[in-house]
Amino acid sequence: MLNRRHIRIKVMQTLYASKGSESDNIKINEKFLLQSLESMYDLFIAQLSLLIQVHKRAIDVQGKTQKKLLATKEEKNPNLKFVNNEVLLMLTANEALEQHIEDQKEDLWYLDFEYVDIIFKAILDSDIYSDYMSTKTSTFKEDKHFVIDLFTEILAPNDKLYDFFEDKRLTWLDDLPVVNTAILKLLKKVKASSEGKFFTPKLFKDLEDKEFGIDLLKKTTLNQTAFSEEISSKTKNWDAERITQIDTVLMQMAICEFQKFPSIPIKVTINEYLEIAKEYSTPKSSNFINGILDKIVKEYTSKGELNKIGRGLI
Repeated sequence: MLNRRHIRIKVMQTLYASKGSESDNIKINEKFLLQSLESMYDLFIAQLSLLIQVHKRAIDVQGKTQKKLLATKEEKNPNLKFVNNEVLLMLTANEALEQHIEDQKEDLWYLDFEYVDIIFKAILDSDIYSDYMSTKTSTFKEDKHFVIDLFTEILAPNDKLYDFFEDKRLTWLDDLPVVNTAILKLLKKVKASSEGKFFTPKLFKDLEDKEFGIDLLKKTTLNQTAFSEEISSKTKNWDAERITQIDTVLMQMAICEFQKFPSIPIKVTINEYLEIAKEYSTPKSSNFINGILDKIVKEYTSKGELNKIGRGLI
C-alpha cells in the first residue's frame, strides 16, 4: 500500500517531531514511526468500514420502510439496487476485512454513528445516487463505478468527516490523501472474482521497505550532528534562521541516503526530497535544497567519496 516516498515522509515527520535529538531517543523515535505507519493502516480500514456501515444503514432503512403499517406499494416493493450492490456486498462479506475491523482498538462508527448518517444522507441527496437508482437492474461494472463515484465525490471530500479524522488522531490529516488514493486504486482493481485478502493489502510492499524506513530513521538520527555540520559548510552565506527545520531534516535524510544507502541512485534520492519539499515546505525550498545537495554530490564525486554500487546509480 505504501511506496518509499510515503515512508520517507513518515521518517521526516518523526525526525521533525523529535526536535533533533540523537541516540538517546532512537528507540522512542522508532516506536513513534512504526505507530504512525500502523495508524495509517487503521485509517484505511476505518474508511472501508464506513462504506460497510453506510451499506448496512441502507439495508436497515429499507427493511423498516417495508414493514411500515401504512407502507405504499412502492415502499413494499422498493428498488433494491443499492442494497444489492455487488461491491458493497463483497466488502461486507469479506472475512479478512471483518477481522481487521474487529482487531481495531475502537469501533469508530459505533461510537460516532452520526457520521454514518451524515454520509448516508449525502448519498441519498446526490445526483450520483439518483442516476444509479433510475433503473432496478445492474451489472458488476455499473456497481463498481457507482462505488468509485460515491467514494470520490461524497465520502472522501466530506468536510465533517475530514474534521472528525483530524480530531480523532494526530497523524490522520496528513495520511488522508495517501489512504484515499490507496482505496481508490483498490476499488478500480476490484473484480467480481476478488476475494480473500484483496481488501486488506499489506502496509508495506515487502520487508525490505519496512527495514528501509527504520534504517533511514536510525542512521539519520545517529548522524544528525555530522550532517548538520555538512549543511552548514555549504550555507555559510545563509542566515541559519532562514533555513526551515523541515528543509534541514530533508537535507539530513538525503545526505544519509548518499552515504549510507549504496543501492539507491543519487537522482532518485534528490528527486524524492525535492518532491517532498514542494508538498511540505516553503515555495522556495525545493530550489534551495536542490542547490545544496548538488554541491554536496559534486564534492563527494571529486573526492571519490560517493558510496554507490551498481551501474547507473550516480
